[in-house]
Amino acid sequence: MRLFAAVLPPEDVAGELALEVAELRKLPGADGLRWTGRPGWHFTLAFYGEVEESVVADLSVRLERAAHRTAAFELAVRGGGQFGHGRALWVGASGDLPALRLLADRAEAAARKAGVAMGEHRRYKAHLTVARSREDVDVRPYVQALDGFTSRTWTVDELVLVRSNLPRSGVPGEQPRYEVVARWALGGAG
Repeated sequence: MRLFAAVLPPEDVAGELALEVAELRKLPGADGLRWTGRPGWHFTLAFYGEVEESVVADLSVRLERAAHRTAAFELAVRGGGQFGHGRALWVGASGDLPALRLLADRAEAAARKAGVAMGEHRRYKAHLTVARSREDVDVRPYVQALDGFTSRTWTVDELVLVRSNLPRSGVPGEQPRYEVVARWALGGAG
């Protein structure tokens, strides 16, 4: 199964972001982007790709341990940026970014210890993808529009393991479906 570890924004923060994205979609050229749906908004901590069913139990134990070793922390959705010359438009984060990076590092280490091939380690960049393009696109107007956006601050209190079900229908614009496999409270709370 195709898995990743993530932090999910609470529903009201996703609602704030949805209002901002609705404004972005009114900008010239917005129809040329593939906008991600609200159910798919998340801060990926570690992407695992295809994981054998036999490894999921060990991965889960290790992710639970990582969650319990990490204290809850404050986060907000803020600003924006791009990867790959406009191939991905994202919103960023503000708040306790060192704690978010630590949780991402621990989620990656948990996978490595469970035997999941992770490839080369990269420094974590907090982002939540809101649109993609198959081609290079000038998304500077969108990034500038996101510059003044900040959601309310919330307490991140859980680590989530998510299954990504890729589209199979062949219908243009179909989005992946995301399914929460497990949740673990941070800092041993709950």
